[in-house]
Amino acid sequence: MNTLTAHEIDTQVRAVDVSIDDTILGIRLSDGRELRIPYPKIPWLEFLVSATPQQRKNWSLEPGGYAVFWEDLDDGVEISHLLTMQSLT
Repeated sequence: MNTLTAHEIDTQVRAVDVSIDDTILGIRLSDGRELRIPYPKIPWLEFLVSATPQQRKNWSLEPGGYAVFWEDLDDGVEISHLLTMQSLT
């Protein structure tokens, strides 16, 4: 029987859609889960707090859905970091 570890499953999960408002970053994942992240409370997502609503809505998914990128802000976040709630630094 071939089974995957939790880490292997999470590395295969990709973003398929994003929503964002003044307080919540929502990311729908390829496995059906939806992340709802209160980004003003996450220090490493400060770039979203200081952005305008228009800038926050101008997002794109990186190829394969491994990350969300905000062109106007020249910043983004990988899905694996959101799943573990760990910043890159």
